[in-house]
Amino acid sequence: MRRNESGAVTAETAVALPLVVVFTLSMAWLVCLGITQVRALDAARETARAAARSDGAGDAVALGRRVAPTGSRISVGHGGGTVVVHVSSPVTGPAGLFSRLAVGFRVEAEAVAAEEVQIG
Repeated sequence: MRRNESGAVTAETAVALPLVVVFTLSMAWLVCLGITQVRALDAARETARAAARSDGAGDAVALGRRVAPTGSRISVGHGGGTVVVHVSSPVTGPAGLFSRLAVGFRVEAEAVAAEEVQIG
């Protein structure tokens, strides 16, 4: 007795294709999450360095915004001879793909720098 297996590949593809799509979107999400985290951390470091040099909070934040992802919030705090910068950035994904999701996910980064002392 011989069995007819025509259509088996189509059925297997129909089951596997959604899994491949979910896996691909998950990998894209992780890559975008990592890139956004690195950019937020770079923005926090740049802002902290500029604020520690006494460039002024406005100029330091402007410098940080050039590095930070779009939609980032940057706050600068001073105290105890240090500058503390906190950056909160949304994860939007490639072409804003993940910004359309109902869940708004943000990454956080913080940098601390010692204030430079002006001599003379």
